[in-house]
Amino acid sequence: MSGHQTVIITGGSRGIGAETAKLFAQNGFSVCINYKSNDAAAASTLDRISQYGPRCISVKADISVGDEVNRMFDEVERSLGTPSVLVNNAGVLQQQCRLVDMSEARIAEILRTNVMSCFLCCREAVKRMSTRLGGSGGVIVNVSSGAAKSGSPNEYIDYAASKGAIDTLTRGLALEVANEGIRVNAVRPGLIYTDIHAAGGEPDRVNRLSSKIPMQRGGQPSEVAEAIYWLGTDKSSFVTGSFIDASGGL
Repeated sequence: MSGHQTVIITGGSRGIGAETAKLFAQNGFSVCINYKSNDAAAASTLDRISQYGPRCISVKADISVGDEVNRMFDEVERSLGTPSVLVNNAGVLQQQCRLVDMSEARIAEILRTNVMSCFLCCREAVKRMSTRLGGSGGVIVNVSSGAAKSGSPNEYIDYAASKGAIDTLTRGLALEVANEGIRVNAVRPGLIYTDIHAAGGEPDRVNRLSSKIPMQRGGQPSEVAEAIYWLGTDKSSFVTGSFIDASGGL
């Protein structure tokens, strides 16, 4: 990739997504922050990253819906140009519980939000990036989770399974488009200090489990953002179909 570069970051209003947006903006990228509902958080993040100079926008869209994904990509192209990097960061989990206590609606929501959104965004990115289809190439970075390997028993195996699907998508798509100028990789965060743990019913979960981490501490969103940024740039130009475990050795 060369010249002007634009990144789309889904779930970009808070946590890892917001830190990733900041890092790309600081390094001269035009940035689109995608978010679903939290207008205040998106406005705050947009205000924070806009100080770094590049053009930055936010697009409110439910990216588990195809028409919304298409609208987001079209708006980015009109405002910032064709995206050169896609960071699939959006994801949710729900209250900790065992599988036998999970409702059908809950499982469907987790898979729709975490898996369908990633598939749809990847599809639209490939349409625009693929050299086979007239594009100039690009990079996709998927944000998976250490839960894809641990399975998160007794807590949220639905979330873990959704991230396992992202791992498989990452590997398969990377091989599918490797000769079309597109690299696809993933970062698997471990126990990171973000508010996603509160959504699971245990805001202090990272502190509770930090003694199990070889480095004896939880991670910061900025540390995950650095891995995402490296994969999104030419510094990782010979890397595709690969995973970075940002997990403190866990």
